[in-house]
Order: sequence, then structure tokens, then C-alpha cells
Amino acid sequence: QVQLVESGGGLVQAGGSLRLSCAASRRTSSTYAMGWFRQAPGKEREFVAAISWSGSTTYYADSVKGRFTISRDNAKNMGFLQMNSLKPEDTAVYYCAAALNVETLRLGAIERIHSWGQGTQVTVSS
Repeated sequence: QVQLVESGGGLVQAGGSLRLSCAASRRTSSTYAMGWFRQAPGKEREFVAAISWSGSTTYYADSVKGRFTISRDNAKNMGFLQMNSLKPEDTAVYYCAAALNVETLRLGAIERIHSWGQGTQVTVSS
């Protein structure tokens, strides 16, 4: 099972940027898609972005398109979420996730998401 650890969360003013990182520990023979979800206070967990193993396919929630960019560096077993033009409504705990394919992440198919990070808090002030 892939083990995931997020970092990079924090407090930022509206319009600012943050870069989240997700470090993965895996067996060298395994491949996985990676994604990001978030959960705001009083809200359900929602899909943010996902990327295939090769990086050739990406998905974004409509709310973050044009502002967030998902990427990965497989040689380093790292995933990233670059968040620009942050808004107060982006405030949430952000979780990285791993699954066998990117569609699983896009659909939020919980039963098929193999690994979750511990979450990192992102707070955007107005």
C-alpha cells in the first residue's frame, strides 16, 4: 500500500499562492494515480484535482480550474498541487490520495482509493 504524507499547508492572504507536496512511499513495481481532495468546515469532502501515473491526464474541479495545477515527479515519488490566486473559499484541509487509475480519483470512488494522506490545513484570509 502506498503511504502518503502531505506538507506545504499554511495561512495565506487572498490572491496568494501555496504549493502542497505529497510524498509517497511505495513498492518500486507499483504505479498509481494521485489526486487531491479537500474538506472545509461544515462541508463534505470534495474532489480538487487528479493526475495519472504518466502525468498525461489531469482533472480539476470547476472551482479550481485555471488557478490550481497538479503535477508529479515519479522519480522522487512526489506529487504537488500548486495553488495560485487563492480565495477564502479555498480554506480547507487538503488530502492527497492514491488509486490505481485517475478515473477512480475523479469520481471520488472511496472504496477504490487505496491511500490517503493525513491532511494539511490551508487557510486563506480575506
